[in-house]
Formats: sequence, structure tokens, C-alpha cells
Amino acid sequence: MRTTYMAKPNEVERKWYVVDATGQTLGRLASQVAAVLRGKNKPQYTPPVDTGDFVIVVNAEKVVLTGKKLAKKMYYRHSGYPGGLKVTSAGTLLKTKPERLIELAVRGMLPKNSLGRKQFKKLKVYAGSAHPHEAQQPVPLEIKG
Repeated sequence: MRTTYMAKPNEVERKWYVVDATGQTLGRLASQVAAVLRGKNKPQYTPPVDTGDFVIVVNAEKVVLTGKKLAKKMYYRHSGYPGGLKVTSAGTLLKTKPERLIELAVRGMLPKNSLGRKQFKKLKVYAGSAHPHEAQQPVPLEIKG
């Protein structure tokens, strides 16, 4: 009788990938990065186990948003106090904190539970082309689309 293979957390081999966000569309980039963080690109993918790899995104400031999203797409956060709603447009966020723009897009595509939070910690985003992870020998990851 055959049984379905279930990956065990200590058996997972993690790789490091580097992605250049120059000229990439935000949503397409984020969906493919989220798939790698979850481990969906591996044959031993198991939903309840973190089988994903580490992803380094460089040149976050050069990511592209289509249409009028720079002006019309809004990001909301609340302090918890009355009248504490803070609203920021995607264009402002891209100028001030471009790393945050990619982090928010990827986080929204990961599971909303403890496993998703653990997977999100494997994402490293940098505005420029330099990153401090050369010792991990990251492999370039080709983003389609």
C-alpha cells in the first residue's frame, strides 16, 4: 500500500534565492515570491509544514505599478485610538519605504496564521542593489511575467 509523502520540518533543505525587482510588476513579483517562501516550487511541498526557501529582493525602489495605482491604491493602518486612522498612497510608500510596499504585497499572499508568520520571516527586502547575504551564496531566481 502506498502512502502520501509528508515532509518533516527537520528534513527540509533550504536554498537562498535573490530576485531583482527592477521593472517587475508588484503583484506578479509578490505572487511568485510568496510561492517560493511557501515551498510550492518543490516536489516535497506539504501544506502544514514550512518547506519554503529564503528570498532576497533587491532594487525594491524600481518595482512597477500599472495603471493609476501609484495615486489611487491606499494602505491603511490604525493606531487603536479614536481618529487614529493613517492612510498612505502606494506612490508615497514607494518613495519613502519601498521595502514595505513589497513586504505588504507578499504578506497578503501568505497564510494568515503562525505558519504564514514563520514563512514571512524568510523574506529579506532591500531598496538598493546591495544586500548583506553574500555568505549564503544566493542563486538568482527568474521571475516570469
